[in-house]
Amino acid sequence: MKLTRRGFGFGAATLIASPAIVTSARAQAVTLRMHHFLPAVSNGHAKLLAPWARKVDAESQGRLKIEIFPSMQLGGTPPQLFDQARDGVADIVWTLPGNTPGRFPSTEVFELPFIASNRGIVNARAAAEFTEKRLMEETKEVKLLAFWAHDAGLIHANKQVRTMDDLKGLKLRNPTRLAGEALKALGATSVGMPVPQVPESLAQKVIDGAVIPWEVVPAVKVHELVKFHTEIPGAPTLYTATFFLAMNRAKYDGLPADLRAVLDKNLGMVFADMAGNMWDNEAKTVSAQVRSRGNTITTISEDEKQKWIKATEPVHAAWIEQMKAKNIDGAALIAEVKALIAKYEKMA
Repeated sequence: MKLTRRGFGFGAATLIASPAIVTSARAQAVTLRMHHFLPAVSNGHAKLLAPWARKVDAESQGRLKIEIFPSMQLGGTPPQLFDQARDGVADIVWTLPGNTPGRFPSTEVFELPFIASNRGIVNARAAAEFTEKRLMEETKEVKLLAFWAHDAGLIHANKQVRTMDDLKGLKLRNPTRLAGEALKALGATSVGMPVPQVPESLAQKVIDGAVIPWEVVPAVKVHELVKFHTEIPGAPTLYTATFFLAMNRAKYDGLPADLRAVLDKNLGMVFADMAGNMWDNEAKTVSAQVRSRGNTITTISEDEKQKWIKATEPVHAAWIEQMKAKNIDGAALIAEVKALIAKYEKMA
């Protein structure tokens, strides 16, 4: 076989071009759209999601960018966020599984009264370990990037709450079904609503208060709308809410392998530590700010806390029965999560 000058030129050109083609493929850049429910000034956006997105950007050498759309800028309502990730309306969403009660039953174990730690870092790490074993089937419509829980939830109201008697008749917003059941067991009137609705509902006196962690207080101006804040001492705490960072499955699978590796590297305990530390740090900062405004912060006594624990025990029993109908061993999940929380309490 003779190799002509023309043939050699074509072959050489192909060989020379091949590295460039490979380099071009490797250098492919991707921008992902993240959607969530709080304003850009919120701590969740400014001090968790935005720094996490910058970290991914830096570690991908600028090739994997995450553009964040806060305050439901891409349309819809907070309860629709998970389906927006599933359907590709957004590439990534930050949402609460509690926005769609009963859809993700295994997540609810963290939201039962007096299960979670009062520290976000403990809850976030426990939830991260729980995820792989328990949540893959329930969230198979998406790629679940992270599951975590915040620090202690507390009561913010237009009157001081020191005892269960003070809760009677108070209309309090709850973030999740089980937080609502706990409030009912304590004598309050529970009103479920996404957190963006809280400011208007307080201003119009649709509700008398809300249960939220310290971290979210400034974003929804709760400290300007009520003057009283009630903390529950130590662990376990009254309640926590859980969160998903969920990604469109096809978008995740379609990422170049090296970019997918960068993303994966920033999930799991890496993300849990960022989330847990943010919630814990902001709790200290925000509570100090609220106190400096002259608002009243009350911590119930340990004896009173034991009364609250006793009053909410039926919520656990009812949940275990509800889980039986879903072929879930609720008692086993409670034991598992209590063990995880105890494990990370010792390590944190």
